[in-house]
Amino acid sequence: MTTMTEGSVREFKMPDVGEGLTEAEILKWYVQPGDTVTDGQVVCEVETAKAAVELPIPYDGVVRELRFPEGTTVDVGTPIITVDVSGGAAPAAAEPVPAAHEPAPAAEEPAGEPKPQGRQPVLVGYGVATSSTRRRARKTPEAATSPAPEPAQAAGQAAVQAELNGHGQVTRERPLAKPPVRKLAKDLGVDLATVTPTGPDGIITREDVHAAAAPQAAPRQVTAPEPVPVAAPAAPAPVAYDTARETRVPVKGVRKATAAAMVGSAFTAPHVTEFVTVDVTRTMKLVEELKQDKEFAGLRVNPLLLIAKALLVAVKRNPDINASWDEAAQEIVVKHYVNLGIAAATPRGLIVPNIKDAHAKTLPQLARALGELVTTAREGKTSPAAMQGGTVTITNVGVFGVDTGTPILNPGESAILAVGAIKPQPWVHKGKVKPRQVTTLALSFDHRLVDGELGSKVLADVAAILEQPKRLITWA
Repeated sequence: MTTMTEGSVREFKMPDVGEGLTEAEILKWYVQPGDTVTDGQVVCEVETAKAAVELPIPYDGVVRELRFPEGTTVDVGTPIITVDVSGGAAPAAAEPVPAAHEPAPAAEEPAGEPKPQGRQPVLVGYGVATSSTRRRARKTPEAATSPAPEPAQAAGQAAVQAELNGHGQVTRERPLAKPPVRKLAKDLGVDLATVTPTGPDGIITREDVHAAAAPQAAPRQVTAPEPVPVAAPAAPAPVAYDTARETRVPVKGVRKATAAAMVGSAFTAPHVTEFVTVDVTRTMKLVEELKQDKEFAGLRVNPLLLIAKALLVAVKRNPDINASWDEAAQEIVVKHYVNLGIAAATPRGLIVPNIKDAHAKTLPQLARALGELVTTAREGKTSPAAMQGGTVTITNVGVFGVDTGTPILNPGESAILAVGAIKPQPWVHKGKVKPRQVTTLALSFDHRLVDGELGSKVLADVAAILEQPKRLITWA
């Protein structure tokens, strides 16, 4: 996303590096003003609500300006860097900047008054004509401009100087003052009848009103400090924060998106979680055998690989579990493909990239895809596209030594499987109590489209395959 600014200077705007993103944080700049860049060269790394992404520049040139420092969150579409595509000297980069602010003085032209030399706009977007009149009233130019309307003003005031009663007698005189001055007096609580006029022909000026209000300023200032004690109770919040004992981490990027997604999912989809404890001794033996298989040479082979394959087989046998709820259309959308999400913990927070069309992959292909997914996530290079379009997810809490949990659905998905720690436990095997490798599985599902029977069948199928992995051959 680029914009031609002036001559050979171009602006590179923050692009939407993911579907529907509105902002991104600049993590690191790889270039500085004066550096030469080439088409396709990475100039910075940004973090979106989904992943960290490197941004390449789309043209050749010399960097003129970095618009934002590292750590700044920038809206999509905002220029972040300017480049001179002719390779000229860096100082010229300052030229486009004033152009962006030129419309401000033009906004004051409707006031219909001559603009003094050196006048600078203060507030853009406010009523400039009104504010300029207000300022001029305080300055000496008012004395020069006021005589022009005096005759008309005096004639108008003469018509109302005397208000007659029913007998034709004068009851009171109305002080002479312009409408803005009357409003000022009203705002300050000053009675114009008590004000001594100093303007031409006895007209009350703004200075006269301020002078009349001055004696009242002292009593009002006595009450001014009163709000200070009232506001004081808010101060203890920062005081209670002990930097030596506490650390506050801003919630942004991946963590912010994850928090919002989990809250939305938890309070939108009615969750149901079922559990089953499984003897996975045979699965663990199969893992060791596959590690020695030449077809899996160089590939990551672990229990998660077989658990993922078991879930894919269970989805194939129970396709209605692979669906989503369309609230707007009030429809259940059954997917005929499986994009298998794998929850991964990274330094920036939990992300859930998915393996596209996992249902169509062989076991070696699935192993390769899992290996690439985990490596990319740990390096922080997962693309936003890799985290979109998931249908079902696996979260492996067992790697932390946890027995099980009640996972929350990813938004737009109907089921998520949590895998607990695999460890030796006493187990009845062939009529005898023996030490066996045991784990606990937990399946959470959206009860709007998955009833208890369907959820139980899926979980039972996964457990049966892990207990007897030869079923992968007969059921797949």
